[in-house]
Amino acid sequence: MRKIDIFDTTLRDGEQSAGINLNTAEKLEIAKQLERFGVDVMEAGFPAASPGDLDAVRQIASTIKNSSVTGLARSVKSDIDAAWEALKVAQCPRLHVFIATSPIHMTYKLKQTPEQVVETAVESIKYAKQFFPIVQWSAEDAFRSDPAFLAHIVEQAIKAGASVINLPDTVGYATPHEYGAMFKYMKDHVPNIEEVKLSSHCHNDLGMAVANTLAAIENGADQVEGTINGIGERAGNAALEEVGVALYTRKDAYNVETNLALNEIKRTSQLVSQLTGMIIQANKAVVGKNAFAHESGIHQDGVLKEPTTYEIITPELIGETSNNLVLGKHSGRHAFHERAKEMGFQLDKEALNAAFKEFKQLADRKKEITKEDLWTILTHQQLKDEDAAVYELESVQVQYGTEHIPTATVRVKTPNGAVIEDACTGAGSVEAIFNTLERIVDGNIHLLDYRVSSIGKGRDALGEAVVNLTFNQTADLTGRGTAQDVLEASAKAYLNAINRSLLQTQMEDLVKSSV
Repeated sequence: MRKIDIFDTTLRDGEQSAGINLNTAEKLEIAKQLERFGVDVMEAGFPAASPGDLDAVRQIASTIKNSSVTGLARSVKSDIDAAWEALKVAQCPRLHVFIATSPIHMTYKLKQTPEQVVETAVESIKYAKQFFPIVQWSAEDAFRSDPAFLAHIVEQAIKAGASVINLPDTVGYATPHEYGAMFKYMKDHVPNIEEVKLSSHCHNDLGMAVANTLAAIENGADQVEGTINGIGERAGNAALEEVGVALYTRKDAYNVETNLALNEIKRTSQLVSQLTGMIIQANKAVVGKNAFAHESGIHQDGVLKEPTTYEIITPELIGETSNNLVLGKHSGRHAFHERAKEMGFQLDKEALNAAFKEFKQLADRKKEITKEDLWTILTHQQLKDEDAAVYELESVQVQYGTEHIPTATVRVKTPNGAVIEDACTGAGSVEAIFNTLERIVDGNIHLLDYRVSSIGKGRDALGEAVVNLTFNQTADLTGRGTAQDVLEASAKAYLNAINRSLLQTQMEDLVKSSV
């Protein structure tokens, strides 16, 4: 069977989603899980974007061993130099360099003639080949490019040394038939096309990203690009979990294989959702919470008699398991540590002990501790930075009554170690908490969005709050917080967003000082 390489761009194109801002520790956690998931290539970021991005790509490149790590670069020498600085520590460093090829992009964005674009592309590939053994070249907005010109520049890119040619549907405009035809055209009209792998990169503006990706495979693509949960610019990218399951389930139709460990899908999806704050819609294919739910009596009857009557995918295939009790308040430290290992967490002794203490506290308040609860506790400890100078919530109290104005009293430990307590009112309990925190925190804050949801089921389920705000001109900061009380979770989420801005500034200052 033909092998299809999986190129994951969750950490680059996915992070460009509005409202997502991952720190280095979170990017590393996702990268390690993508490695477990079995992606062949992971795009760790855009090193030239900022010192923080460069450092994050470097750390991922030095950590990941079983996937090839790449970074994005424009067709500019300084971008390529920054990418090499970040990726030279990788076991198999590769570069993803791009330039736009459609008439509208060349005319209005690049302000270059087609001949100049070809020259720029060739020069950038030749320059990159001095450093990188593998160079992937992308024709941005390839689908809206003139086919004859696209074939010409692809031929020249291959001659210059490109190993992979990516043909993106950058604005999500193509239909499956049209997108597949573009790949066939390249196969038929580029004389040296057999020297490279063709790659697809589809956006989901018209809801056809996965279908277009599969059409590319049918027409000769040997690599497909996408993100976990389909996150990304605007309406997102092709969802890799959907592509992987489609190729497996319909191998009779596609006759290809991948290196993906499909039983890691649920864990990977859950981690990306939790760390990005992007909630998965209930009816999303493969990973939505309703993906294996049957409401209709006819469907339920059929599934009980024979699951394949209505289920073409089993929950076990993607690593979905029942939400039964996994540990209780009488469980010991050893059992807890073993369960953490089974779930794929690699925590040092101190972090494990802290997680166990948090687990015991929760077990005293909840009847059942679910895998979602354990996941939340262990992820929190794995990403915790004890040495960071940040705001820490010590207590929150709210006075509320239908005939009274809600008042919140909050005590917070500040980055310099001082403890501040303040109170404020609001139209509701949450607003009162946020108004109080805004008085405590030193900076200009503007709340953009706020939402709460439950982790797991039941009236005693943990609550998760997500806030999106701006802080001192840092836009679209996302903060998350969990607690059994959604008001406490809300306060934690608010401070988490502020802390992310502070930690980002600290990291960038540290990187600058070390250069």
